[in-house]
Amino acid sequence: MTDELETIEVADEHAARRLDQFVALHLPLGFSRSQAQTMIADGHVTLNGTVETTGKRKLKSGDSVAWAVPDPKPAEPKGQDIALDILHEDEDLIVINKPAGLVVHPGAGNEDGTLVNALIHHCGDSLSGIGGVKRPGIVHRLDKDTSGVMVAAKNDVAHQHLSAQFADHGRTGALRRTYLALCWGTPERLKSTIDTHLGRSSGDRRKQAVVSPGQPDARHAVTHFEIIRIFDEADNGVALSLFACTLETGRTHQIRVHMAHIGHPLIGDDIYGAGFKTKANKLPAKAQSEIKTLHRQALHAHFLAFEHPKSGEVLEFETAPPADMQAVLDALASPTTP
Repeated sequence: MTDELETIEVADEHAARRLDQFVALHLPLGFSRSQAQTMIADGHVTLNGTVETTGKRKLKSGDSVAWAVPDPKPAEPKGQDIALDILHEDEDLIVINKPAGLVVHPGAGNEDGTLVNALIHHCGDSLSGIGGVKRPGIVHRLDKDTSGVMVAAKNDVAHQHLSAQFADHGRTGALRRTYLALCWGTPERLKSTIDTHLGRSSGDRRKQAVVSPGQPDARHAVTHFEIIRIFDEADNGVALSLFACTLETGRTHQIRVHMAHIGHPLIGDDIYGAGFKTKANKLPAKAQSEIKTLHRQALHAHFLAFEHPKSGEVLEFETAPPADMQAVLDALASPTTP
């Protein structure tokens, strides 16, 4: 168990809510309801000072719920024969086109079947260990349901060099990252910068939100965007736009939060764009069908450039949106270029 005990009093708005729902709502970002249920069943949660192992238990206003998140399992991840779409590989690094649905590294609820497991199988003993026992080779990450270009280090020297580039976010070096994001609506400005602070949402602790710089966990976040294609409302029943987003910082869910913040959440984003789901009913039938098939946010890491840690050469990699996202784009009528 971790030493930090979390204790929360049940407010009126959560009265009659199930214990597992309440705990899942307040767990750190990335934890699921099933993980909350496991914590409860394993005796890690107390209700009014007594261990409660029934997740279905209904809460009352004023109840005190407490838990300590169990420490992650210390076991090292094992190699697994998972197919990789390799864009480049040498003795120092490997660049892949990550598919949507692949988790980057093991964690709570995802102990195997990750990109790390695939890299260990493919790279063997050469994989860098500086990222920690559960994240060997990983210098940056993409959300599970975000596809696109990633680089991993194969030795510690490369890991240190690449990590420094990502920490610098391209301010002084060659690093550049551009994502394609299909979003609801079209902003007034076709090219702009979103400059905010991101931190834990006060309404849902599993989410990130734009917050005051004074919030304890606030972190500066900057996203530059440009509209590269517009799908007109007259042709589609509702306007949509394809954004090219370039990151100046790399915060959790940064593009998803920023796009929602300016009123243009990503298509398929059930966390940050849930209020826009009914807009899909106005789209052509083919587009509606493809969005239902997408099952994820329409976000693709399209372009990555960085300096090779040994040769100093600037390497650039670019991939088109995968079939599921491209199918949505193809189903939309009459795209125009601004």
